[in-house]
Amino acid sequence: MSNPTNRKALELLFERPLEPVFTARDDGKAVFDIPDSFYSEQYSDVKEDILSRFSEDVDIKIPLRELTKKPDLTFTKPVGKRKQFSLFNSLHRSIAARLIDILLNAETEELFIATCAYVKDRVNPFLFQYCYAVAVQHRKDTKNFAIKPIAEMFPQNFVEPAVFKDARAEGELVRNTGDRRHIDIPRNYTASDREEEQRMSYFREDIGVNSHHWHWHLVYPGYGADEIVKKDRRGELFYYMHHQIIARYNVERFCNGLAKIKILNNIREPIAEGYFPKIMSSLNNRTYPARSAFSKLHDIDREDAKLEIADLERWANRIIQAIDQGFVTDTKGNNIPLDPKKGIDILGDIIESTQLSINPQFYGSLHNEGHNAISCCHDPDSRFLEDFGVMGDVTTAMRDPIFYRWHGYIDSIFNRHKELLSPYEDADLAYQGIHVSKFEVRIQTASQKASPNTLLTYMEKSDVDLAAGLDFGPKGNIYATFTHLQHAPFEYAINVNNAENVPKRGTFRIFICPKSDERGTLLTLNEQRLLAIELDRFTETLVPGMNNIHQSSNSSSVTIPYERSFRRLGPKYQPTDERQLAEFRFCGCGWPEHLLLPKGRPEGMAFDLFVMISDYTGDEVQQTQDQPSVCGDSSSFCGLKDKLYPDNRSMGYPFDRRLPEKSLGELINKFPNMSMIDVVIRYNDVIVDRKS
Repeated sequence: MSNPTNRKALELLFERPLEPVFTARDDGKAVFDIPDSFYSEQYSDVKEDILSRFSEDVDIKIPLRELTKKPDLTFTKPVGKRKQFSLFNSLHRSIAARLIDILLNAETEELFIATCAYVKDRVNPFLFQYCYAVAVQHRKDTKNFAIKPIAEMFPQNFVEPAVFKDARAEGELVRNTGDRRHIDIPRNYTASDREEEQRMSYFREDIGVNSHHWHWHLVYPGYGADEIVKKDRRGELFYYMHHQIIARYNVERFCNGLAKIKILNNIREPIAEGYFPKIMSSLNNRTYPARSAFSKLHDIDREDAKLEIADLERWANRIIQAIDQGFVTDTKGNNIPLDPKKGIDILGDIIESTQLSINPQFYGSLHNEGHNAISCCHDPDSRFLEDFGVMGDVTTAMRDPIFYRWHGYIDSIFNRHKELLSPYEDADLAYQGIHVSKFEVRIQTASQKASPNTLLTYMEKSDVDLAAGLDFGPKGNIYATFTHLQHAPFEYAINVNNAENVPKRGTFRIFICPKSDERGTLLTLNEQRLLAIELDRFTETLVPGMNNIHQSSNSSSVTIPYERSFRRLGPKYQPTDERQLAEFRFCGCGWPEHLLLPKGRPEGMAFDLFVMISDYTGDEVQQTQDQPSVCGDSSSFCGLKDKLYPDNRSMGYPFDRRLPEKSLGELINKFPNMSMIDVVIRYNDVIVDRKS
């Protein structure tokens, strides 16, 4: 475990990412004492003046070790210090992989900190922060350190620019941080209600949603050393996490009277949706470029990116042909079957295109290069010197309506494989002796008088601290207030009879499925399964006879609470107990809890709430490491740190494959270990302030 000085150093390296490493941090109370050789060429002639200016009136000076052998960073030059950095760009990914390797190979924690400090002022700030965060999460000596939320490091990627003018003014004029007002982020600033897609802006532009997407790719980088890339079922997790995003987005569209997304399966067709993001890049003070309605994709011929649109079509055709044949071909000509167990994992690595792809030259980089083609369609050959759009950045991609059309197409390819698998048979679904006799869900209130099976959503105002990302700005906390969807906490009550004479262990799997589409047309079981939203997965030991199970929505295996999505960092916010600190670390990955439920409608919207108890002997995973799980409460989307995925079944089971009955009602009538109830989600169109 890091000593206090090292922990402080790790924390300070996340603050004010555009400021040189020698400036004072932590409200001017701490500074790095760096060797002369660490000053970049820009400041080497004035280092004496800098030293006297920033070393005065500080409480903490952190000395950094001299590096006997400094890393050669010339390979990072293609990602200039004022350029945008993209994980979807193959050149940028390869540069990041090399830089991560340098940081991982620092022999001690002190050398790691010194290396990071040396590198920080010499490379692209976004590149550094990504590589630094990946290294911190994967080094053994820094595993107890919590990653600062990306919205606090680079708030410009999440917040409308006018907010920063007010925030800086508030910070300069009001010295006492307790007296500073909270700056309000407008709810709708990217389009008016004349744009139909703006009904979905509360989902697409949610800070928690975009932070989750960034953090997932931080936890699961596609390139680098094997120990950080080759993780258990990584390809399948790429499929399932994004599949759930598409299911949630489509259901949200139903809630807002919109049809399902039209998947982007014809990349020659003009893109009907425009998007004007109105957020700025902190690297060059330019807004992210807009995409006008009915833009077309073109071949990309830029200094750091080359792509023919025909390549995307060829790669997609080869992948689809492999799915239809039931096997993929590796670089040696061997045919590898796409079986029900491993096939989806193999396809995930191929389609996303990570270094784990079985044949990258032949199957290409469909997902990543699709992002690139869309993000550069406004300036494909860089003749106007425009950077890529929001689709080129994992922190901003989910803001754009086209993200969901593109990932809808990617998801349709995965679903093609799933549809070709044999339907689940009775033996795959039954659990002998287990019978769900009662299933109910109820809002948790002080009086417990809420009607059963009715859930409530509303809008809530919460705060995010912008101070850490306001480079060259005022000291102290500066809060912005944003409005997001929220739901009233609720609890599942499940009565289960174990008819056997011995205790049995079962996995409870809870999903919510829409009953009908935006027009009120009832959905078939196969349509419902593709739109099934996972709400929770947990295990219980069922004693002989009746078992009364109660599970709170706050314990969902999918989400992380608000406190972890937007948590404060630093010593005064971190627990001192070692066990609690272990749970605090590495915990930013997970779907935001405030978006666990779909929005519903003011008049109420009907859903099927489904529970299944599966036999734990088929679910159990024998972990190779015995230490307690870290942040296992969001394992559905993020897995477990340094462990195997904690469920032996296919992700999304039982809805990942076709089912043997024609309707959900027929399915639960056949299997007593399943149950389904009608629930209504009622949206209350009010805004409440978040309680501290």
